[in-house]
Amino acid sequence: MNEQHQQQNQHYQQQQQTPTHRGPQRTDAVSMKYCINHVTTYSGREPISVGHNQAWLRPRNLPYQTCESYELKLTPEPSVLSFREDTFGNEVATFSFNEGYPELTIAARSVVKVHRQSPAIEAIGEWSSLRHQLEQHRTPVELATWHFRGDSPLAYCFDDAEMYARESFPDGCRLGVAAVDLMRRVHADFVFDPHATTVSTPVTEVFEKRKGVCQDFAHVMLSMFRSIGVAARYVSGYLRTYPKPGQPRLVGADASHAWVSIYGGPEFGWIDLDPTNNLVVKNEHVTIAWGRDYSDIPPLRGVFLGGGQLDLHVSVDVEPLPLPHK
Repeated sequence: MNEQHQQQNQHYQQQQQTPTHRGPQRTDAVSMKYCINHVTTYSGREPISVGHNQAWLRPRNLPYQTCESYELKLTPEPSVLSFREDTFGNEVATFSFNEGYPELTIAARSVVKVHRQSPAIEAIGEWSSLRHQLEQHRTPVELATWHFRGDSPLAYCFDDAEMYARESFPDGCRLGVAAVDLMRRVHADFVFDPHATTVSTPVTEVFEKRKGVCQDFAHVMLSMFRSIGVAARYVSGYLRTYPKPGQPRLVGADASHAWVSIYGGPEFGWIDLDPTNNLVVKNEHVTIAWGRDYSDIPPLRGVFLGGGQLDLHVSVDVEPLPLPHK
């Protein structure tokens, strides 16, 4: 059993103690800039003798997102550190320790600018025509969507998911309009409850309980989309949050976030949808990575020897930065 991976995943559930408080919306045309600090500390009751780890923590550079700086600081210094791109183009840091250590701290600091344009989602074409187009695999982009149209370990097709989705996808409907309606229904029908599921709860059980956290809602929507032939991928990242009225912003109190992205054809590309907050994603989401589901892109994954009982602490801070005046 990969204990480090299990504890990291369990903390992902535990840190989502309440639904995200977002406050008033910002104007679509406003670009946003953020400083993001994501610090994870593993402490063992006994020294850890050997450890091998992977991290998906660097924000992607995209047409609508620029990672202006990124620093990954590991304490203690690893014996080996390397970087690579995975199957989906995400940067993965791989690091190993050949000497013992009592505590491991992984600190990622990024400065990111997000400048999305609001998609004309209602203009996306008829969904069955787009599905047929994808099945032809006429372009490399269409072929690449193959990864996101079938089953994956945590988000797979099942009959109840298809039946639920089809209520939003009648014959002749437009993909964008139907997808937003499906997101609205999931947001209304599913209850945010960090105690209802664990990292091992299958998506079929989440669907039956109608409870969970953002990771669960993303997996449920992926199963729904894929069950009716819509290409959909899992996106991990961060969301700007707002303190409750009259309260100060708490440093380190943010959390990792997850949402979905659907392919709207060559004219529109990928459209991101956040079922936890019932939002078409704009400039308050920062994209770290995407894959078929969470198992492709956990923030951290690793194995180790020793350590005894392990304590885990995660702190995430998404701080808005001022943009220079033009």
